[in-house]
Amino acid sequence: MPELPEVEVTRRGIEPHIVGRTIERVEIRTQQLRWPVPQGLPALLGQRAIERVGRRGKYLLLELDSGWVIVHLGMTGTLRVLPTGATLGLPGRHDHIDWVFDDWVLRFRDPRRFGAVLWHPRAAGDVLQHLLLAKLGVEPFSPAFDGALLYARTRGRSMSVKQVLMAGEIVVGVGNIYASESLFRAGIRPTTAAGRVSLARYERLAQEIRATLAAAIERGGSTLRDFVGGTGESGYFQLDYFVYDRAGVACRICGTPIRQIVQGQRSTYFCPSCQR
Repeated sequence: MPELPEVEVTRRGIEPHIVGRTIERVEIRTQQLRWPVPQGLPALLGQRAIERVGRRGKYLLLELDSGWVIVHLGMTGTLRVLPTGATLGLPGRHDHIDWVFDDWVLRFRDPRRFGAVLWHPRAAGDVLQHLLLAKLGVEPFSPAFDGALLYARTRGRSMSVKQVLMAGEIVVGVGNIYASESLFRAGIRPTTAAGRVSLARYERLAQEIRATLAAAIERGGSTLRDFVGGTGESGYFQLDYFVYDRAGVACRICGTPIRQIVQGQRSTYFCPSCQR
């Protein structure tokens, strides 16, 4: 599933190609994704320009003067810019939506159709108050995110620290891969109750979350199955994993075999020696 780094890589990839450009038309080939695509979307967007490409957590926000298109990539979705003309070719069975510009097509592809494309009109207020966005935690690169916040919001909580990170209520966008990697870098075992982690350890964890996500963005995200960036490049951060998907392989730091367990129906990877 694309996590925050993959979504940010997508945002950076498509932004220079579509900001300031006018949408000539919108072609919707599949109406039913995770939620129905608004039927009036082509009329709402046609002949309007993209003013900005933003991101909130794992949601991409295409801003126009009249509102925002909210895009979620789901488990297997990609959003790519492709040149128009003969080289574009016919859309495939999983190519559900095209935003057509003069010399580019922004194409949404999603084999499993767990992604979403929604519309939030400006008349309904700021997009950050949309039902899907309003209750999200702070952004990990925001000044508001630090160890003190994690410490204060986890007092008395018996849920594991990894599950708290992934819930998105305190900090947004730290999914399964990057939660495992950040906890390894901070030396915290993922099964530790969130309420038992000290302030000092949360301060280090906040630093490592930022560092891990920044490194992943720099490497183009992680390509494990379907993910490619906005201009078609694969990510390479998976080559730098310390623990994720490395069960039974020697820890890069101490040599102890990496262990795999299941938490909340998701695989968790950790080093039993480096993480306490």
